[in-house]
Amino acid sequence: MSTTLPTPVPVSLPETEEFWAATAEGKLLLRRCDDCGIPIWYPRPFCPVCGSFRTSWSEASGRGTVYTFTVVHRSGIPGYREALPYVVAYVELAEGPRVMTNIVDCEPDDVVVGMPVRVVFHDTGQGSALYRFQPDPTATDDGS
Repeated sequence: MSTTLPTPVPVSLPETEEFWAATAEGKLLLRRCDDCGIPIWYPRPFCPVCGSFRTSWSEASGRGTVYTFTVVHRSGIPGYREALPYVVAYVELAEGPRVMTNIVDCEPDDVVVGMPVRVVFHDTGQGSALYRFQPDPTATDDGS
């Protein structure tokens, strides 16, 4: 398996503070529009579909599938350069949104589109964690 990825501290803005605090507790939160019901990604205080400011946090299942990915073989970013190769992917969450992330705990050559994954959290040591995804061997054919 490839080297462990670095865990830089994410930039936390007032509208994402609760999201990043929840990651430190092992929770993946999504905003949901209270008017039209769609899940909102990236966390923001308004709905990009209907424009409503009536949104609330809900905990995501943490399960999804690989929508697309690339294997990074070159990087000039310190920490990431030492972790080559690694996978950058879009994961389609069970709730619908697609999130950019890394696929970890497997060989990059084993990642495939449609692969079931589940969230894991890598602690930054600063009151937040980075959400990443690993293969989910417990997933069934119906995605549960």
